[in-house]
Amino acid sequence: MVRCVNHLRMKEFPHLPKSEICGMSAVALRTLVAQRKLSPVEIVEEVLRRADAVQPHLNCFITLCHEQAMAQAREAESALMRGEASGLLHGLPFTVKDIVDTAGVRTTYGSLLHRDHVPTQDALAVARMRQAGGILIGKTTTSEFGAKCLTDAPLFGSTRNAWDASRTSGGSSGGAAASMAAGVAPLAIATDGGGSTRIPAACNGVVGLKQSLGVVPHSQVQDAFGNYTYVTPTTRNVADTALMLQAMTGPHGSDPWSLGVPAQPYSDALQPGGDLRGKRVLYCAAPEGRPISADVAAAFEGALTTLRSMGAELVEMPGDGYDVEPVWRVINHTSWRGRFAPLAEAHAGELSPSLLRQLALAEHVDGVAFQQAMFARTALFRKVQAQLEANDFIFTPTLSRTALPIGQDLFDPIEIDGQAYAEVRPNWFPWTMPFNLTGHPAISLPCGAGRDGLPIGMQLVGRFREDLQLLQAAASFEARHRPANPLPTLAF
Repeated sequence: MVRCVNHLRMKEFPHLPKSEICGMSAVALRTLVAQRKLSPVEIVEEVLRRADAVQPHLNCFITLCHEQAMAQAREAESALMRGEASGLLHGLPFTVKDIVDTAGVRTTYGSLLHRDHVPTQDALAVARMRQAGGILIGKTTTSEFGAKCLTDAPLFGSTRNAWDASRTSGGSSGGAAASMAAGVAPLAIATDGGGSTRIPAACNGVVGLKQSLGVVPHSQVQDAFGNYTYVTPTTRNVADTALMLQAMTGPHGSDPWSLGVPAQPYSDALQPGGDLRGKRVLYCAAPEGRPISADVAAAFEGALTTLRSMGAELVEMPGDGYDVEPVWRVINHTSWRGRFAPLAEAHAGELSPSLLRQLALAEHVDGVAFQQAMFARTALFRKVQAQLEANDFIFTPTLSRTALPIGQDLFDPIEIDGQAYAEVRPNWFPWTMPFNLTGHPAISLPCGAGRDGLPIGMQLVGRFREDLQLLQAAASFEARHRPANPLPTLAF
């Protein structure tokens, strides 16, 4: 009987070179699985092999789910053999950042205090990926509680950049982006509270979307009404991002911002090709008073040339009013202080020094200062809304320079073209934080490389809740401007 089943499987699923599987997009894998040209077992087996090979070099996983993932892959294969209806992501492997809950799979939040924590319930985004047929293969690294733009923590050490192990992967979703660039799973759940998806996407040359507020319900956030954090997709191309977003979208009672926001067929509606004729694009290289490296400036000019060639009308935007790190810091750090101050008092010796210092920054923020920051958040939303009423998109660099050194500390100066700047956040990623606060969708796209050979990312921002239009424009730009070699060549 076993021989007959194996013979049938080989007949139904013709063998493809395993070396090709990890380089394939999720869209391509989905098609091959549906056509019975590739088995979920083969896909998951090869992706796990790749994860094991990458892990000693990049350190992008905290937990890998070998047994569970292979069992689910076999069941997915059996369902196909029985001719049962398959979901949007049937048999496709995905990873989850380790601050997003996964039922029955260790979720540490990057913290020594939770090193053995196993949730009993999936976060909603994870549940929807599983319901669509996705197979969880592992939990990716994060800074402790996702609390900084670099991916290191006392629990596991540092996660390295897929292009250059001497550089950071960015953060806080650094494991998701590094594993994506290294050719592990084609779909990754990340999070973004100030740029935590887009920063590592830019550092590693992949695609990172922060969708509109409410498009993907956030079932774990503690302050749902004042929310500025997002559970997000990280992929290697825009089509895969659309596929993943389609699986996760739709209203849910856990998130008030999602109510009344219907699920959208982001992947089904995405059209290949296209141009930007009739579209007005605001652009700005840097907020007023903030630096930009020569490499990023050159890549930005090249991207603007591509947008012009696509028929877009480009309108330069003043950078004033976008230097919002002080506002973001008040809102963000008071939230963290509300969550983590008791932990800091009881377990300071086990927490990241950078987390403790950020909590201390909010120690003397009173209710008036917090409310004034919320007033500023509303004013920023109205500013962006007004700009996007008369224009279709905003275009900026994602980061002011390529990936920082692996030993960079959040509170040390950073170097840009030989000059030191005192603060990392406002000088490295000034353009990501504004759109966390306003809720507008923003996507980071690979856009060439610097003289150091490391990726450069550009950010395209769309109108509130017009995520499909943003994805369509991003896919069109990607098709016209995508680097010839968008992923690193790795020896392992």
